Amino acid sequence: MTQNTSKRILVTGGAGFVGSHLCDRLIKDGNDVLCVDNLFTGNKRNIDHLHSNPRFEFMRHDVCFPLYVEVDEIYNLACPASPVHYQHDPVQTTKTSVHGAINMLGLAKRTNCKIFQASTSEVYGDPSVHPQTEDYWGNVNPIGPRACYDEGKRCAETLFFDYHRQHNLDIKVARIFNTYGPRMRPDDGRVVSNFILQALRNEEITIFGNGHQTRSFCYVDDLIDGFVKLMQSKKEVTGPINLGNPNEFTMLELAQQIIDLTNSKSEISFHDLPIDDPKQRQPDIGLANKHLNWQPSIELKEGLGKTIEYFEKYI
Repeated sequence: MTQNTSKRILVTGGAGFVGSHLCDRLIKDGNDVLCVDNLFTGNKRNIDHLHSNPRFEFMRHDVCFPLYVEVDEIYNLACPASPVHYQHDPVQTTKTSVHGAINMLGLAKRTNCKIFQASTSEVYGDPSVHPQTEDYWGNVNPIGPRACYDEGKRCAETLFFDYHRQHNLDIKVARIFNTYGPRMRPDDGRVVSNFILQALRNEEITIFGNGHQTRSFCYVDDLIDGFVKLMQSKKEVTGPINLGNPNEFTMLELAQQIIDLTNSKSEISFHDLPIDDPKQRQPDIGLANKHLNWQPSIELKEGLGKTIEYFEKYI
């Protein structure tokens, strides 16, 4: 729905996979967007189509350093989000989550604007509760190789709620579950992009573990709709709120769907499961449905078809 008044909105991590789709949506809704990204995992190609739009502005900047701009809303998405990328420089990953949150919260406090934090289902770790509800505190290894991301995002949530309590800041915190769609990086190591590229090349599809571990896959357009609805919700709706598709699939089921959709000759091979890799991941989206009237509408087969079409150009 088009908003009545145009806002100047800051999107950190705006050249990334999810961030670029958010920029598209906000501009479509009639807003001016300041896209900030240091291009560590973001890519200018994701926002090329926006540069001629008078409502769009790009700034290369690292959120680990303060930013002095005037905006009406902030979406803080800046952080590497795939294990391949966030484990490449784990210290920097933690800094991006923690220092980035501090700097963006400071900006929101100075400008007295609403701020959104893109948190993650990784705050639940390898969950002992299934499906995961927002009141579950998680099962995270604080010293493992994934902790730079898991604990960085947990600390960011802490900062957001402390700013809310201490400074009455208007905050929104979303916990994002596995999301896929066009503009995913082909080298991000995530299961959807890996499987699609391997299938298109008729290579072995590599499954880590026995293939019975599960994930719930949300198409990016559904996720962005949840972002906007959460940002537009009443002040008392702070989150955290799970945003994801509750339909659960095993890795074997995902691989077989992709093989079928691509008419691939690929075979499946099995490899050791990475350290601290969660066995199950499924959101309880009851709060999102109650407070935002949100639930995903795009089924996995439809979303995979659109994503495969995007990745065909890499073959």
